Amino acid sequence: TLTVNQEHSNMCVCVCVRVYIEKQKGEILGVVIVESGWGSILPTVIIASMMHSGPAHKSGRLNIGDQIMTVNGTSLVGLPLSTCQSIIKGLKSQCRIKMNIVRCPPVTMVLIRRPDLRYQLGFSVQNGIICSLMRGGIAERGGVRVGHRIIEINSQSVVATPHEKIVQILSNAMGEIHMKTMPAAMYRLLTAQEQPVYI
Repeated sequence: TLTVNQEHSNMCVCVCVRVYIEKQKGEILGVVIVESGWGSILPTVIIASMMHSGPAHKSGRLNIGDQIMTVNGTSLVGLPLSTCQSIIKGLKSQCRIKMNIVRCPPVTMVLIRRPDLRYQLGFSVQNGIICSLMRGGIAERGGVRVGHRIIEINSQSVVATPHEKIVQILSNAMGEIHMKTMPAAMYRLLTAQEQPVYI
């Protein structure tokens, strides 16, 4: 099945794939999941980390950034993170797991078109993390998601940039503004600011 993801104007084509994972009874799947972020077309959980020797990693069938749509026929779309974690923890007694996943890169490409500085960007940012989003604004149309951390603005890394400087860069940006973002929880795991809790 092919689903076209229209969140970005540069049209990222995401592919829906059915994946089977074999594991021992009583063994955990070995993944860390995080929310995809408010503003996603399909609000679901994504794989943020995999345990090196766990069944998910060893299968070679899952990637960081994959969105989990269903697990053994149960849809995870629109469910709170804690519910999705409970569903995946409940697979411990299973030996074979069937998942429908949408393959998406862990980093979201965002394109905001701002004709001139009179237009508000339509989102707020705190220490590089997007906190709120104006419904129907140019940021929402461009694919900006709440809970995501800004990694790059117009090919310039802002990972170690102070908050005031990020605000200044965004305030003065015009025309096509290209940003790379990823879920803040995933960013913290990848930069070892947080220890993964595998389920």
